[in-house]
Amino acid sequence: MKRLLPLLLLAACATPVRYERPPLELPAAWKETAPHFAVDGRWWGIYADGSLEALVQEALQTNADLVIALARVDEARALVRESESFFFPRVDAQASSARQQISRSNATSFPGLPRQFNQHRAGLNVSYEVDLFGRLRSGAAVARAELQASEAARDAVRVALAAEVAKSYYSLQSLAQQVELTRQTLALREDALGLQRKRFQAGVISDFELRQIEAEAAVVRAQLPPLEGAREREEAALSVLLGRTPKDVYDGKVVLGASEQKLIAPVLPSGMPSELLLRRPDLVEAERSLAAANARVAVARTEMFPSIVLTGSLGSESRSLADLFSGPAAVWALGAAVTAPIFAGGRLAARVDAASARERQALAGYQQAIRSAFGEVRTALVNQARARESYDAETAREEALQQSLRLARLRYLNGVSSQLDVIDAERGLLAARIGRIDALRQHRAAIADLFRALGG
Repeated sequence: MKRLLPLLLLAACATPVRYERPPLELPAAWKETAPHFAVDGRWWGIYADGSLEALVQEALQTNADLVIALARVDEARALVRESESFFFPRVDAQASSARQQISRSNATSFPGLPRQFNQHRAGLNVSYEVDLFGRLRSGAAVARAELQASEAARDAVRVALAAEVAKSYYSLQSLAQQVELTRQTLALREDALGLQRKRFQAGVISDFELRQIEAEAAVVRAQLPPLEGAREREEAALSVLLGRTPKDVYDGKVVLGASEQKLIAPVLPSGMPSELLLRRPDLVEAERSLAAANARVAVARTEMFPSIVLTGSLGSESRSLADLFSGPAAVWALGAAVTAPIFAGGRLAARVDAASARERQALAGYQQAIRSAFGEVRTALVNQARARESYDAETAREEALQQSLRLARLRYLNGVSSQLDVIDAERGLLAARIGRIDALRQHRAAIADLFRALGG
């Protein structure tokens, strides 16, 4: 019993560090309202757009970043199995056969013994490390925490991917609408220009007025190529985001649904506890990385204590292969080995200090991630509210300019104003309609950013 007392005292000193999540000072609840949460995590269903839902599902199946994240989870899961395998004994089968000759000039040579003989051996070897000081338990804790961190990283990729697909989709839809609206306006300007050329030939208007109308048509024509180029670039970027083949990225088209000019009303979660944000995948990843760093400190500490390994073997050994499994050929062995570090030049203490420093880094990173998350949520809540206000303002602007254009046309038909006044009103209405389309895109993008900030 007295011999076991020092080992028990050492084991008590090497008890793995107990991990607890750091205390945090969080706001009680959200002050603003936000869109309704999806119970199943498919938050993009709030848009009620079948084409978008199909594209998100496509991205979740084929996006390269998500495929990499899934493979990392599989890797971490395999490492957990490996770390837990050390809790069990290792059993190896061994078989050997050799023919050898001994020297007659050494001390082990006896007269009458054959110099050449065969040696056959078969058996089982067993080894088991006694985890008295918690090294194996701490290593398994590291692997499990890293698995949970990789799973959270995978979920973070999913949330970010769905948000980016939604934003890219509605950006592409907005550009397509702007291109179509600009083409319609250009067609109206070309028709008006053709009419004014006839009036010029008839002497009704001057060359100066005709050139001004031609310049106005050229302005609209010049707006079209940049919009078409932006639409092509956005479509290519969305195809890459979806994980499509190079051929589809180059030649394929993204199917867009019918655009409805509607806003998403904020309905929840006013008053919801802000602590729920800690479930955000990237925060879970940072917290689990901190737990893994904490367990690594325990692993480094246990390297300063003895390691105990039990070994055993059972088998047969004989010169004749026919007698290998006979009773007299049986051999066995039992053993125990204790290895204790005495002097390593400060290497083990340095490893503990390095692990502790990495734990402090992980703690600071976790705290900073939480600060950034709450800042992103605050910004996203403000942006989605302001985007709605901008859309309302652009809608009012468009309605006013529609009436202005109607009045300008009446004044032109009654001879009170010139065609340039009508064109000026049309220019303002085109800008207002494009502004309204872009404001709707910003509102939808702000909703996606909000769900991304809230962790989906």
